[in-house]
Amino acid sequence: MPKRVEPLSPSAVLNAKPKPAAYVLRDGRGLLLVIDPSGSKLWRLDYRRPDTGKRNTLSLGVFPDVSLKRAREKRDEARSLLADGIDPGVKRQNDKAGIATAAANSFGAIAAEWLAKQHMAPATLEKARWTFDDLVNPYVGNRPIADISAPELLDVFQRIEARGARETAHRTRQRCAQIFRYAIATGRASRDPCADLRGALAPAKVTHRAAITDPNKIADLLRAIAGYTGGPIVGAALKLSALLFARPGELRKMEWAELDLDAADWRIPAAKMKMREEHIVPLPAQAVTILRELQPLTGRGRYVFPGARDPKVPLSEAAINAALRRMDFDKHTMSGHGFRALASTRLNELGWKADIIERQLAHAERNKVRAAYNRAQYMDERRTMMQAWADYLDVLRTGSNVVPIRKAQ
Repeated sequence: MPKRVEPLSPSAVLNAKPKPAAYVLRDGRGLLLVIDPSGSKLWRLDYRRPDTGKRNTLSLGVFPDVSLKRAREKRDEARSLLADGIDPGVKRQNDKAGIATAAANSFGAIAAEWLAKQHMAPATLEKARWTFDDLVNPYVGNRPIADISAPELLDVFQRIEARGARETAHRTRQRCAQIFRYAIATGRASRDPCADLRGALAPAKVTHRAAITDPNKIADLLRAIAGYTGGPIVGAALKLSALLFARPGELRKMEWAELDLDAADWRIPAAKMKMREEHIVPLPAQAVTILRELQPLTGRGRYVFPGARDPKVPLSEAAINAALRRMDFDKHTMSGHGFRALASTRLNELGWKADIIERQLAHAERNKVRAAYNRAQYMDERRTMMQAWADYLDVLRTGSNVVPIRKAQ
């Protein structure tokens, strides 16, 4: 007959003092209090494994975080599992593994994993992260992706929609669909609930970026830029926006190291480009002149257009639009991005090949073989077109009757 163990009292647990070697106080039914030489008091359960009959010890916590009463409750819970043939130690390990698996399979974790595999331009990647971190993850980021339902997602998108950001709501749905497709491909989801939400959101209001395309109004814009008095750096950025029609982010982050003024080339690294491919911008003579005039002012720094407050960072994202407003071109009339639409519209109307214009705009070519061919094939035509475009803008600005360089035949 097993020896009866006298249950511990709360005072006995509290007053147990450390000794040179660890020792044990027993409470009965396998509950032990181990007093460490450091003074720590550790609750343990001594039990036999139901499968092998071998003795094992299970940690139940540290006193006083786990009181005597709570330690007994944990002991009884574990012994209840043993009565059903379940090893409480194995169950604990499985529960921890399940929690870890659930965390790894959460929407937020899979979205982060997907983002890490993407080759996006920094600005695009930043927007994608913002979409998940600020708009989606606060509501479903911790949920197992396989358990997320269409109504849950609709609630997320409608929160965005309620702010009047319809286009953002639609774009967020598209990004979430990419995450679900990735989860399906990697075996962590079986379907995409975003597909069930087609038509559930109010139609997005399509807002085209403001751009001037009428030649007479372009002439007014160019004359205003020529007379800009807000400083030489922003003034040069405005002139080059019209001449080069690069994306505003690419232009304001232009670096002197990317320029070869003797060869009249601007090579934008792939890491800066939206399509993640190096892009060469042929520089017309007028652009080279502007850059040479700017070089004594900013040429010792990294950026061609350094920030007004900190020359170690590029010109602010709002600088070009602010300059346009200063010249009385409101946001409904012209924007920094509008120089691209301005050039594209007029060059097409002037009869230049669409492929040459699209390549100069750095729009992606879906056919990879054709894209490689076009990069080599169109360089000479693009150089001719860019000089013709600069000459055409001079004609508009000055009101001259001189005929600009004709398009390539």
